[in-house]
Amino acid sequence: MSTPEKDPQDWVTGDEPATGPQKSYLETLAREAGEDVPDDLTKAEASQKIDELQDKSDRVASS
Repeated sequence: MSTPEKDPQDWVTGDEPATGPQKSYLETLAREAGEDVPDDLTKAEASQKIDELQDKSDRVASS
């Protein structure tokens, strides 16, 4: 698993809404993990949730 070089909380644009690709990937990971993801995440929150769900995902663990 790759980790961001900077903590997402320190990103200049971290408080902006999550991007389309982030939302799409989050929806896929959340569905596979059987979890729900809020629609109003920021970029930083989405990045952290992606990392969390990747740790639970068979898709990422097996690659």
